[in-house]
Amino acid sequence: MSDVLKQLGEVLEQRKSAAPDSSYVASLHAKGLNKILEKVGEEATETILAAKDAKLSGDNSELVYETADLWFHSLVALSHLGEKPEAVLNELARRFDLSGLEEKASRADK
Repeated sequence: MSDVLKQLGEVLEQRKSAAPDSSYVASLHAKGLNKILEKVGEEATETILAAKDAKLSGDNSELVYETADLWFHSLVALSHLGEKPEAVLNELARRFDLSGLEEKASRADK
């Protein structure tokens, strides 16, 4: 599974320097962080709505589709700021031995 994220991270990195008219990702990078974050917010809202619809219909296909869009645009934001998907995977791995309550409490100390 992480191979997909690694490959996507490599593609996102390549597209950072591409001509804006050559790819969607390059156009987002050219428009800057605010535009990328607008897309993350838009996709987050669409994911929330898809989850609510899935709860009613029992069909999760739109939720999966919108979650993929949310993850994708979040990875574009990370790429724009110089991070790779592995940074998120490493953070998730770090949390494996923490309870959610302990992790949340550790953030309050910062």
